[in-house]
Amino acid sequence: MPPRLDLLTLRVVIAVADCGSISAGSDSLQLAVAAASARISALESELGIRIFERSPRGVELTSVGRLLVQRGRELVDDADRLVTDLRDWSLGLAGHVRMLANASALLQVVPQRLEAFMRSHPRIHVDIEERMSPEILGALLEGRADVGVVDVATPSRGLTFFPFFQDQLALIVPNGHSLAHEASVRLPRILKENFIVIAGTNAVTTRLFNAAAAIGEPLQVRMQMRSFDAACRMVAGGLGVAVLPSEALVPQLQQLPLKAVPLDEDWARRTHYLALRIGEDAPAAARTLVEALRSEAPAS
Repeated sequence: MPPRLDLLTLRVVIAVADCGSISAGSDSLQLAVAAASARISALESELGIRIFERSPRGVELTSVGRLLVQRGRELVDDADRLVTDLRDWSLGLAGHVRMLANASALLQVVPQRLEAFMRSHPRIHVDIEERMSPEILGALLEGRADVGVVDVATPSRGLTFFPFFQDQLALIVPNGHSLAHEASVRLPRILKENFIVIAGTNAVTTRLFNAAAAIGEPLQVRMQMRSFDAACRMVAGGLGVAVLPSEALVPQLQQLPLKAVPLDEDWARRTHYLALRIGEDAPAAARTLVEALRSEAPAS
């Protein structure tokens, strides 16, 4: 079994070398002189080396002692950094967060707020991916993500939700459409239109289908697109209408011949939530991220 070298003994050797005497070095560590001397002697005996040359004037490092102090400083510094890192991880000041967000959040608020967070918390690394809200809930519950931004109608057990931001669903029509200049529109008036919807189980399409079902009317779906931009381009081409969050479509509404007509429906006014696993399952850095994003969110 190799000789044992503990960090406290290394600190004693380094302090004595820096101070030039055992008494001064032990004082700097608030350690008894006899205890410091015993540690140095035991280490010399165990390693079979002389660390210091002793004289009435004090101590001086031997050549092997200088090697021990040089390497010892590196080990002590590494240990101190490790303690700092562990403390910062436990306090949520450092770490790695896996974040999932829906398309509306990524287009509307997340980039600016996340950039500000990463500037103020450089030791927290955030990986972010786009997912649909139902997928995000599953990933959070299964531990495949730490933080989510979702549009949900009802809370999920095992997760806690914090209001983040709001948006408004609108009917997106070509400029020449008969409804293009309306101040707002209700759902029954548009159910005869051909709809271009976002494919998959996403919150926007789910809200639209549920609202149509609630009034007993079918929705006429002409196309399914995978992105807001693709849906807008199909609408601009006169191929149908879409229901999308108008706040997320600023570039399209500026560049394409489109109009966004607000939907005068309760279900069209959405609150997006920051979602986090309940209790100790949530990493401390994830809680730090959620608190920071919430503090920047405007009051509802």
